[in-house]
Amino acid sequence: MPDSPRRQRLRASVPLAALALPLLGVGCGGTSGPVTLTVLANSSLTEVFGEIGTAYAQERPGVRLRFEFGAAPELANRLSRHEPGDVLVTTDLASLDEESRYLGPQRRIVALSSMTIAVAPGDPLGIRDLRDLTRPGLRVAVGAESVPVGRYTRQVFAQAGVAVRWSSQEISARAVLDRVRSGEADAGLVYVTDLASAGVAASSVPIPARLNVTAAFPATSIKDGDHAAETDEFLSWLVTPDARKLFNKYGFATPAARSAGG
Repeated sequence: MPDSPRRQRLRASVPLAALALPLLGVGCGGTSGPVTLTVLANSSLTEVFGEIGTAYAQERPGVRLRFEFGAAPELANRLSRHEPGDVLVTTDLASLDEESRYLGPQRRIVALSSMTIAVAPGDPLGIRDLRDLTRPGLRVAVGAESVPVGRYTRQVFAQAGVAVRWSSQEISARAVLDRVRSGEADAGLVYVTDLASAGVAASSVPIPARLNVTAAFPATSIKDGDHAAETDEFLSWLVTPDARKLFNKYGFATPAARSAGG
């Protein structure tokens, strides 16, 4: 028996109604998935932030972290080009001062480290202390004066009263470490936490505490970021006990909880 005109009209209207439902959802503010925060971080934080990203995704399932690692000059170039970014984490406060026009006012020190002398596995040249770095012919890699690890290195040399003639200047602690690991340098000053990432590929000659420095790793927001609320929440989380446990796991010291708000 043929359909009545009324039934034909009802059947014809079903596909149109089905198509209208998704459009209504989009027009009424439907979500497109988790918020993604872009975190620009110094390469010295690569390993710990890999685990922090996983931990934060479990605790805040509505927020994902996308990390861009690099040396201080590379991160500064991203800021000056206004490339996407929400959070900046670097390895000294002077770096934030240099780029303050791109950054928010609040800074949080999230981790601390110190310096050590990286040498070939087993220390075949018998480097025992900072004075040995002045030996003629010894190839010593250091950070450039314009980057955090270079500034810390020069502070250590000044406190020890040694005049070191370096063979190369690098843009980051990881670059200094790579010189030593590849055999292109006999020694280099890096963060103790960077040396840990080398495993058996490099050995450490400790620097006495009285001659050493404390490297502070600050985090702040980027002014033109698109997710202010989520950014503030992540920065606050970086100084929680859960975050401090992860930093400690990778050899970083952490500031006291009372300093977390600055």
